[in-house]
Amino acid sequence: MNRPKTAEDPAGRQQRSWEANASAWSGAVRERRIPSRRAGTDRAVVDAVLQSGARRVLDLGCGEGWLARSLALAGCTVVGIDASAPLIDAANAAGGATFAVMTYAELAATLAMDAFDAVVFNFALLDEDLQAPLRAAHARLRPHGTLIVQTVHPWSARGDGPYADGWRLETFAGFGDGFVEPMPWYFRTLDSWATVVDGAGFRIDRWNEPVHPATREPLSLLIRASRVDDGPSR
Repeated sequence: MNRPKTAEDPAGRQQRSWEANASAWSGAVRERRIPSRRAGTDRAVVDAVLQSGARRVLDLGCGEGWLARSLALAGCTVVGIDASAPLIDAANAAGGATFAVMTYAELAATLAMDAFDAVVFNFALLDEDLQAPLRAAHARLRPHGTLIVQTVHPWSARGDGPYADGWRLETFAGFGDGFVEPMPWYFRTLDSWATVVDGAGFRIDRWNEPVHPATREPLSLLIRASRVDDGPSR
């Protein structure tokens, strides 16, 4: 049996961070204060979803809702899910899509939701154990639907630490004022990402590495995958 998560567990500290920093994060995103997002990661994930041909999209770990709003403006029907009530409050206040407070485990267990053409995690897979979120994604994809994951690029995000899986700490330095709670997050190598996605019942169809337009350094890693029970990919 899994023991209950506490505030001192990495997952519990993540939840506490997103709730404490909700207002600061919403401001940083909406005022475009995060350099990597301005340089190309926002555009990269929007393009990936639209290029998949998806019309119904599930945005998991949607935060304050910017991606759901952007996709809705492009003609998609979008549902955004996040475990942070303050972030969902901010998303609902801005509107543009349907938003709900729900954990990944709750989403995997619920039956009261239709299937989607695409499920997106945009910098939202931050735990060591990704079984629950990827299981939820698998359950909510229609046949031949697409899983899209954007995450930090393992090479550029390694920092001073070793190139090995392990917990790191995000302090939100450079994102502006108001961040009061650092956030633990789980670093993965490229091989680790392949292993965890393949092991969750998906087949990776394509890797993308958006790069900074000036420095040509990688900004992120973007994974597109399909369910292994769907037969050949599109």
